[in-house]
Amino acid sequence: MEIKGITSRDIWKAKKRISSYITRTPLVYSPALSEATGANIYLKLENLQAIGAFKVRGAANKILSLTEEERSKGVSTFSTGNHGMAVAYIANRVGAKALVCMSNHVPENKVKAISRWKPEIKQNWDSQSAAGIYCYELEEKEGVKVIPPFDDKEIICGQGTMSLEIVEDLPEIDTAIVPLSGGGLISGVTLGLKLTVPDVKVIGVCMEKGAAMIESLKAGHPVDVEEEPTLADSLLGGIGLDNKYTFDIVRDYVDEKIQVSEEEISKGIAYVMENHKVIAEGASCVGIAYAMRKGVIKPGSNVVIVVTGNGIGMDIVKQVINDNF
Repeated sequence: MEIKGITSRDIWKAKKRISSYITRTPLVYSPALSEATGANIYLKLENLQAIGAFKVRGAANKILSLTEEERSKGVSTFSTGNHGMAVAYIANRVGAKALVCMSNHVPENKVKAISRWKPEIKQNWDSQSAAGIYCYELEEKEGVKVIPPFDDKEIICGQGTMSLEIVEDLPEIDTAIVPLSGGGLISGVTLGLKLTVPDVKVIGVCMEKGAAMIESLKAGHPVDVEEEPTLADSLLGGIGLDNKYTFDIVRDYVDEKIQVSEEEISKGIAYVMENHKVIAEGASCVGIAYAMRKGVIKPGSNVVIVVTGNGIGMDIVKQVINDNF
């Protein structure tokens, strides 16, 4: 069986390709959330990747799939932070030049984190879409290969390797709750799960402000959405007006698409901080925020919540502490 030209074999091949570049992250039981919901809740802690975020999976699979000649011309990407860091990290490890383009909305802590891996950084745009246009123009002119953040087969399959680890650790899984942005992560996880465990339910969760995928699904086609300040800043950015993969996969195979408020996201950050001693960014905690709603989790079910990364500034941590404790 294949979906959008992607099979389970493609995801297994990605797993083999990237195995020496990523961390096999743990699936951790959450006593607090399990007790509160009456279900068996587990957290997939992708914040424990070397760069602190799941994005390294897709970036590694895409860059490692390039030919030596393609890599010799360098790579570029447009990113709200974590994907840029992943591209810079993997490019550094394989000896390729990297250019990271981003919007002015990206927090300083993420710009600093990306800089650690010595890429060239340009931050000259008001949106990720504008930064992306520049990257593709550069690819056409100079052959610098674009490593897109989500709408790409190799990126999707790389992110999908997470689902293989989940099924290996919890074959009884009933439900996966996954942050929703451009759709690369949730597409990979959804395909990896449903090509293996067809009856699993996948729930995508994002913020209320600037949710491009949600607005595109409402419109019936990809649309641009104005970016607004949010605790879940990693979920900002468009899905691409010429979207080839993720819009269709999210529309057709993700069972529910949920939005949570800024207050709920703040409480989610505080909850995982207090109960698991984990500092995770707002985008990582939208799934936890949703699970904290009364009555949304079926008692007795086996649920995995993906915690995507730890790219949060101490100013936001202090704000969350002040607001919740």
